[in-house]
Amino acid sequence: MSEATIKAYYEAFNRGDLDGMLATLHADFAHHVNEGAVRLGREAFADFCRHMSETYAEQLTDMVVFSSDDGTRAAAEFVVNGTYLKTDPGLPEARGQKYVLDAGGFFTLKDGKITRVTTYYNLQDWIRQVS
Repeated sequence: MSEATIKAYYEAFNRGDLDGMLATLHADFAHHVNEGAVRLGREAFADFCRHMSETYAEQLTDMVVFSSDDGTRAAAEFVVNGTYLKTDPGLPEARGQKYVLDAGGFFTLKDGKITRVTTYYNLQDWIRQVS
């Protein structure tokens, strides 16, 4: 079940389907990002996703999902193929630059829903690619 939930989460991401992503999240949800504060709750996550979709166009490929035997923890490794659309405050100016990043996500699950996602990627590599 956990691998199916994670795959559904990322399939919704690739479709740009925010409601589909939110459907995979538990009511008690926390989003831990590579850089920055933890976002608590689905609405804070939805706000983040809306900002990201305005600023970046991304497709995830080469997805591999792993899960624990008890279905409470999972991880995914993938490649982010993106375009930097709109300047994000504090980051280099956006000019439609393309980038490719190795990334990963770590999850906890309860009742078949995601309670935590932690995403990691190399921010300095991204900055180098778009500068």
